[in-house]
Amino acid sequence: MSDMKQVVICKAVRETASSILQTMISYAEEILQLLELPYRVSCRGLQRRYGWKNYKQFDIETWMPSRGSYGETHSASNLLDFQARRSKIRYKDEEGQLHYPYTLNNTAVASPRILIPLLENHQREDGSIYVPEALRPYMRGITELR
Repeated sequence: MSDMKQVVICKAVRETASSILQTMISYAEEILQLLELPYRVSCRGLQRRYGWKNYKQFDIETWMPSRGSYGETHSASNLLDFQARRSKIRYKDEEGQLHYPYTLNNTAVASPRILIPLLENHQREDGSIYVPEALRPYMRGITELR
């Protein structure tokens, strides 16, 4: 299994990057809703001033009954031009001026991390595991695991 990542390179416009970041978060939320899992979104806020690579980062945490708490299963970040500068990625604007683009990253699904809440939240008292509707086409129609 591997993680499904999203990477976006966009013009160095904060409003554009913020809009893209919100869209990326909405994709991760939609996945969790389709998997019928309880989750919450938390913002780590503006961190660039502390020397961190991420300008703004949101963690999406999914409820894990065995822990009795939420655990991070997704993370979405706006890195501004940090990665572009390190990678020497640049673009020319309409006037021919060079700029470092902004980069954004999102873990849409981290396979190992999502398995814990998927199994725990859908386990029934008899030990069987309910298979959410969204997964059934990939499970040959199986509705539960025994």
